[in-house]
Order: sequence, then C-alpha cells, then structure tokens
Amino acid sequence: MTDIVFPQGFLWGAATAAFQVEGATDSDGRTDSIWDVFCRVPGNVVGGDCGEPAADHYRRFTQDVRMMADLGLKAYRFSIAWPRVRPDGGAVNQAGLDFYRRLVDTLLEHDIQPWPTLYHWDLPQKLEDTGGWATRDTAFRFADYATAAAEALGDRVTTWTTLNEPWCSAFLGYAAGVHAPGRTEPDAAVAAVHHLLLGHGLAAEAIRAATPYTRVGITLNMYPIIPADPSSEADQDVARRLDGLQQRIFLDPLFRGKYPEDVLADLDPFGFSWHVRDGDLDLISAPLDMLGVNYYTEHFVSAEPGETGPSPWVGVGDHSFPRRDAPVTDMGWEVRPDGLTSVLLRLHAQYPRLPLYITENGAAFRDEVDGSGIQDLDRTAYLESHLRAAHDAIEMGVDLRGYFCWSLLDNFEWAEGYAKRFGIVHVDYDTQVRTPKLSAKWFAQVARGNALVAVP
Repeated sequence: MTDIVFPQGFLWGAATAAFQVEGATDSDGRTDSIWDVFCRVPGNVVGGDCGEPAADHYRRFTQDVRMMADLGLKAYRFSIAWPRVRPDGGAVNQAGLDFYRRLVDTLLEHDIQPWPTLYHWDLPQKLEDTGGWATRDTAFRFADYATAAAEALGDRVTTWTTLNEPWCSAFLGYAAGVHAPGRTEPDAAVAAVHHLLLGHGLAAEAIRAATPYTRVGITLNMYPIIPADPSSEADQDVARRLDGLQQRIFLDPLFRGKYPEDVLADLDPFGFSWHVRDGDLDLISAPLDMLGVNYYTEHFVSAEPGETGPSPWVGVGDHSFPRRDAPVTDMGWEVRPDGLTSVLLRLHAQYPRLPLYITENGAAFRDEVDGSGIQDLDRTAYLESHLRAAHDAIEMGVDLRGYFCWSLLDNFEWAEGYAKRFGIVHVDYDTQVRTPKLSAKWFAQVARGNALVAVP
C-alpha cells in the first residue's frame, strides 16, 4: 500500500469524551450532568452502568498520554466536562480547570496537540432543570463556560471545537429519549437544535475574544441518506426529510446563514421558526476555521412503516431502515466505507471550502482476549477501509487534513453502557489495565509513516 500516502502534515490522532472516559464524577467540585442523572433511572442504560469509574482517565491521564506518544499520535481530541468547569452552570471551579491545564501541559510535553471539545453532551443537570437546551438561556450559559475554558487554556490550545454532534443532543436526547436528558418532546427537540447552534455561535465569539490567534470549528455527524427505492417518490421524500434533519438543518445555517425552506416547512407544526430571532443566524454563520466530520455508516431508508415508539426523526412520518446485505459492527451498523467518501465530496461540492477533519471514525466489535493479545482484525480492517475511502476523497480534491480514530480507549458507550467496545486500546474495567489491540499497533504504523500499511 505504499502508493496510499497522505499529504504532508496530515494530522493523526485519537478521540475520547469526558463522560465516557474520565470517571471521578464527584471529584474536585464536579457536580451532576444530565448523564449522571439519566444513568440512575433503571432501564435507561444497559446493565445499569454509569460514568463511574469509566476508564478512570481523570486519574490515569499521564499514563494515557504516554501511551498516545508511544503510538505515534500527534493530536488528542478530548472533551471538557462542563460540570467540572462551571458546576451547576454557575461559578468557575478552578480545581476542574486545573485538571485540563495539567492534561494540556502533559500533551504538549509529549508533542501531542490538544484538541478540546467544549460540549460532548454533559450539560449540567441544574441547567436541564431550568429547561436545558430547549431554553434559550442555556446558549448564553454555554458562552460563559466557553469564556472560562478559553481564558484558562487559550495560550496553549490552538484548535477548539464548540459542539460534538448536536443532532444527537437535540433529537436523541429531547425527541427519542434514548440519550440524556431522556425527554420525548418533539417541540423541545427542535428548539434544542436552534439553541445549540446559537450556543455554538456565542461560544465561537467568546473563544475568539479570549484567544484571537486560534482556530474554531464544530463537529457534525454526517451520513449519506439513501432511498430504498430510488424510483419511489415516497422513499425519496422520506430520504429528503431525514437528510434535512440529519445534515442540512445544521450545515445550512452554519455555512449559508439560513435554514432550508423545506426543513422549516416540515417542522412548522413543531414551532421551529418561533425560536429564531433577529441576529441569531448572523452569529451562527460567522466564518469557521475548520469542520469536523464524524462518520460511521449510511442510512438506507424506506417510507414503509417500521419504526415504533418515540422517534428522533421529528416530522418524518412513517419510515423504516431495511437491512441490506452488508457486514455490520457490534452496534448493528452497516460497514460502508464508500459513504465516507460521499460525505466528504458532498461538503466539498455544496458548501464553502474550508479544512475538513475526520474527528471520529471507528467501530465496536467483540474483542477476544487471550495470551497472544487482542487480535481485532475486524476493527483493523474497518479502519483500513475507511482510511482508504478518506484518501480517495483527497485524491478527488477534498481538503482533508486529519483523522481521529474513535476511540482511544474502551469506554462508557452511552445507553449501551460498557457492553460495546470501540477502543483501539482495551480497558479491563476491573483493574483499569490498558492493553493496545492489534488495531492500535497497526494504526501506530500508519500514523508514523503517514501512509497505509497492510492489515496483518
């Protein structure tokens, strides 16, 4: 594979999220997030699991940073826990900020770029108690938090991400109820969409005010939406509606300064446009320095009914996701590397061109631990195929500048608890022993050589 070489300076990293790896959920002034409370409700999380101790990254981060350096990684995408920095959404907690100061300093000592994300779903519960993201004021409290983080870390951090996957925050958390805060209120979900984007705009402004020589971006989860029967008008319309909710409701205000007309019409019964005030879209559409893309699979959709119960797909109507003949991960997601190329090419063709980074890509598989280590060939093959797809996009002119594997460590996988493992490093949750898997060793070769190598 020596012909598959990535551009000079291509950034190789791995990613985690605070609630998924840190543990120490009541240490040094941290208070409850919506996920702490969600986990306490029986039936919300597989196995009754919670974010304690997760991968104990709060106490073991120096070991984890050394391991990243050993793997040849040059960037670490992590999230900052809002309930550590401004507990309950209130005053700044210096002890919480000090943890991230130590983490950033340790990363820089090992020549690893810190890539903090301000919001990876851990809203302080006290703010949820007053309405959460369905309430406009939360966007302004997010800007306060962004200011505190940027003032503390801005002299050492050069790239910031405001939000991770606002689609999940809004629609899984407030419409489907399968993520925290567990609400099933479509009106609240569409309000959350706008307030999350407003929070992004306010936070980007706050970061730039505190640290003018920095880059600011946002991370969206993107998927090709494919009608099951391209000749069916009903299937085409369902695909259009899903694409509007998954992609265009975020991309268009960010890059075109307006919401798509068809999406506004689809969401009119839920009062979406009521939440948009004068000046909001100017804040939201302020130029970005980069865009993060999280990619895992494609959505293959039919207008045939099939989905039951509260749905994240507000206003879509009857729909289902037929299974195709394709390998799947342990999450049941189809392995579709070509979809990554499609997503990147769409951004390149339809939206203003700015540097793109794959900020998450990876797969959960069942790991077999034996005396020879963890030979996760399926995960390694998944990464190889998606890196090949990313390189295809680069060859077609896409300005892709980096790739972050999801995830560095096995961790708390949200509503799936500890039942699913995405890590390239195995974590024994009883002993907290870390063991790099075959995928980690292979990825290290790729990162060091800036080129694909054969999967063993």
